[in-house]
Amino acid sequence: MKNFTKTSLSNEPRVELHDTLNLTGAEVSINALPAGAGVPFVHSHKQNEEIYGILEGEGEALIDEERVALKAGDWLRISPKAKRQFFASKQSGIKYICIQVKENSLENYTGTDATIL
Repeated sequence: MKNFTKTSLSNEPRVELHDTLNLTGAEVSINALPAGAGVPFVHSHKQNEEIYGILEGEGEALIDEERVALKAGDWLRISPKAKRQFFASKQSGIKYICIQVKENSLENYTGTDATIL
């Protein structure tokens, strides 16, 4: 059995990697909205915080009724209970990665979780 899973992405507007990569501790999705478009719903979570990385373009997030401008290179962490919705700007589409993990579940990272061989 291999200790890794690899996939290649197409240009679909939304790709969830949970099943494709057999993820067991996170959900990762790649999302693209064309210029002027928005996610058609507001949502929050029960347990999962979300980390968003803006890969291309610009837009904004509406988080608990506060508008937050977003552009390529920005990263954003949103707590589970926050109500959120994303929009591309009228001039530019937006492409972003969303990483979902259970809030307060990180016990070790980088050097404290790695074993030097």
